[in-house]
Amino acid sequence: QRDAKGQYLFDLLCHHLNLLEKDYFGIRFVDPDKQRHWLEFTKSVVKQMRAQPPFTMCFRVKFYPTDPAALKEEITRYLVFLQIKRDLYHGRLLCKTSDAALLAAYILQAEIGDYDPGKHPEGYSSKFQFFPKHSEKLERKIAEIHKSELSGQTPATSELNFLRKAQTLETYGVDPHPCKDVSGNAAFLAFTPFGFVVLQGNKRVHFIKWNEVTKMKFEGKTFYLYVSQKEEKKIVLTYFAPTPEACKHLWKCGIENQAFYKLEKSSQVRTVSSSNLFFKGSRFRYSGRVAKEVMESSAKIKRDPPEIHR
Repeated sequence: QRDAKGQYLFDLLCHHLNLLEKDYFGIRFVDPDKQRHWLEFTKSVVKQMRAQPPFTMCFRVKFYPTDPAALKEEITRYLVFLQIKRDLYHGRLLCKTSDAALLAAYILQAEIGDYDPGKHPEGYSSKFQFFPKHSEKLERKIAEIHKSELSGQTPATSELNFLRKAQTLETYGVDPHPCKDVSGNAAFLAFTPFGFVVLQGNKRVHFIKWNEVTKMKFEGKTFYLYVSQKEEKKIVLTYFAPTPEACKHLWKCGIENQAFYKLEKSSQVRTVSSSNLFFKGSRFRYSGRVAKEVMESSAKIKRDPPEIHR
């Protein structure tokens, strides 16, 4: 359908996946300038694409569940597991070696089941790519945990344990936006279920809780985050995105994430302006449900769990 809206395509996909807890997910595409975008559900799909068909889009987690282990259905947990496994592989989920070994061992258990000396010769874990790069020592540690600690766990249990562990990490839910700080140093900005995060050199240098973020603005390539902390301390964090388009995308992601995680109900969502002058700049409104509503509606799901094709 030429004038089909984003919502139509998204619902079609969720129906195909037999997914009811769909509010955590979205559709991402990249424009010809290599800029990432989330498909807006209220607008026509074709009008959002600047490329020529066929269009390439990917279904991925957009809002990471605050507690993924508490998701109602196994199908949802499985899809979130796949996303975080991918985050680990692409180096977005940073963790210390012991955590990395445990997460990888859970993946191994979920994918190949119990260790079997007949089927799993020396170095068997090296056939799997869990991280951007890893050492033989880490591979041995992964195999050791898999052999000795995880025997008997079903794929669903291993995935659940993986989610429980991943959710405790500082970079859980990070979808990084490359920027520079005011000194010109490279930084990655991200929005997580718990707040706004800045990463520099694999370390979290800022963490601002959602209730401390008072507003987000952008002008050209400059992104401003207004923060109000205890003792009436007000600060403005300033970062520079590579392009105005990247800055706008960052701002929109921030607006959506704050609305999703912070608000009690979607009727509280307001249209926001990117500028202090309302008639100037971009205007944007989050169009979905908020986390609290999503969890309430998940609790009401009553159906036989769909079959999962791993």
